[in-house]
Amino acid sequence: MTAEPGKSSTFRVGLIQTRSGELPAANLETVVKLIGEAKAGGASYVQTPEMTNIMVASRDKLLAAVVPEENDPSLATFRELARKLGVYLHIGSLAVKATADKAANRSFLIDPHGEVAARYDKIHMFDVDLANGESYRESRSYKPGDLAVLHDLPWGRLGMTICYDLRFPSLYRALGEAGASFLAIPSAFTRQTGEAHWHVLNRARAIENGCYVMAAAQGGRHENGRETFGHSLVADPWGRIVAEGGTEPGVVFAEIDPAEVAKARSRVPSLQHGRRFEVVEPLAEPTHLRAVRGPA
Repeated sequence: MTAEPGKSSTFRVGLIQTRSGELPAANLETVVKLIGEAKAGGASYVQTPEMTNIMVASRDKLLAAVVPEENDPSLATFRELARKLGVYLHIGSLAVKATADKAANRSFLIDPHGEVAARYDKIHMFDVDLANGESYRESRSYKPGDLAVLHDLPWGRLGMTICYDLRFPSLYRALGEAGASFLAIPSAFTRQTGEAHWHVLNRARAIENGCYVMAAAQGGRHENGRETFGHSLVADPWGRIVAEGGTEPGVVFAEIDPAEVAKARSRVPSLQHGRRFEVVEPLAEPTHLRAVRGPA
């Protein structure tokens, strides 16, 4: 059962900010240490960024390094660590082998017993050419998911997303309408796009849905030469940033009060006011219009 917003107690979140390189074993060592710091700081829910296990530009290097989920040593270590520490450990994403020629960008929510409680494969692929010359083609290396995923935590319902999903508000609306009180957005935003849009998009998703946003991020210049924005953050349901990091690896802590979800939604109950609609497009003749069915 989902804990009703406002009925459950507060809890402490620990967001892990890291700077993944090309070697999964080295990345694992760093993240395990930071997760321990998060637990020592009182966190009962710990989230790591997108691409926790590897950050590599080469498709060939990626496919040579990753293995299927059931054989992934990082996941096995994280499951044991969650059990040992007694925390909900949300691994923002791992690159795992999905097919012979594609990986999955997969998020894992691990419960305090060390069991994988939920999985989410990133739906939206980051295929862009940036003004500074950087080019990204996630769809060449990753198989996209097609399922939105929620899971009930002791404090409320969690909606799971990853990075570029942040730019698709309909996904978050669907999660909010399905009862999410918390939106997880583990990320590896580029420095360029992060400087322009990271804060406003996270705040917007919180405001639109009356949800907490919890977004652990990669930060700094990586081994492969690319830069990520960092600034792991928590935004409350009114859109206020209540905790934020910089660009260096570390842990960002925040106190989460589920009662704030109910409070924000009572002030602006927009989740209750959504209506189906049609989009009217012009035909070649400007005096005639035709109706096109809008999103369900």
